[in-house]
Amino acid sequence: MVNLNVKCPAIKIKDANVYLDGVQILHDINFEIEQGQKCFILGANGAGKTTLVKTILGYVWPKWGACVEILGQRFGKTDLNELRKNIAWVSPFIHKMAGINNGVDMVLSGREGTLGYYQQASNDEIDEVANLLESLDAIHLANKNFADMSSGEQVKILIARALFNNPKLMILDEPTAYLDIAQKEFLLKTVDKIAKENKNLTIIFISQNISDILPVFDYGMILKDGRIHKYGKREDVLTEKNLKDIFNVDVKLVKTENGRLWSVVE
Repeated sequence: MVNLNVKCPAIKIKDANVYLDGVQILHDINFEIEQGQKCFILGANGAGKTTLVKTILGYVWPKWGACVEILGQRFGKTDLNELRKNIAWVSPFIHKMAGINNGVDMVLSGREGTLGYYQQASNDEIDEVANLLESLDAIHLANKNFADMSSGEQVKILIARALFNNPKLMILDEPTAYLDIAQKEFLLKTVDKIAKENKNLTIIFISQNISDILPVFDYGMILKDGRIHKYGKREDVLTEKNLKDIFNVDVKLVKTENGRLWSVVE
């Protein structure tokens, strides 16, 4: 059993350099995210976002000399399988690893941090899953094979899976990547509700779309070429200059009444 330290940052990474197949992907990564913080990570394709997520989850490791601490647990001195039970990872790319499971089993698997459920669920657990699916307008997916679901349906199941275990850290890894406009807005509305109703839940929202970064994410990071280009408060990170630096185009930001930012290429 992992003893989580509530006084420590949710994420603390120092001097991390990550290589994959001999190629350096992340360079000198140093940052902290406090528990309960709602933070975004923005970057173009190839910026290193996915590798950073895998580093946080312990699926890739930085070069010797780095320090990675998640929820107060230092990598190399903790049981990562137990730690991952406190981390909810929502990504449309999980379907490639999910195997043959229906909606209910995928949600149940969130409790063990696995991608499949192979135990006998209690009646209370089944009821809890049903309530979660109902809240996400996804009860019709309970017995549907996960691999046969649309991208939007899969993301709803993964959100339910994430919430099922009452996680301490939730990582939303480009969750809108394959969604149409209606599906995307439903998801973002759900994320906004989760963020506002769970003050102690740390949420990391990863995207390459400015309009997806809801106002509730008041802290953020920009990655460029595997380096932290900017990190800080939302208003200091999401600027036209910073966006031009990472996307190499002139961008004008338009702020809507609800606080969302939309980008217009000039």
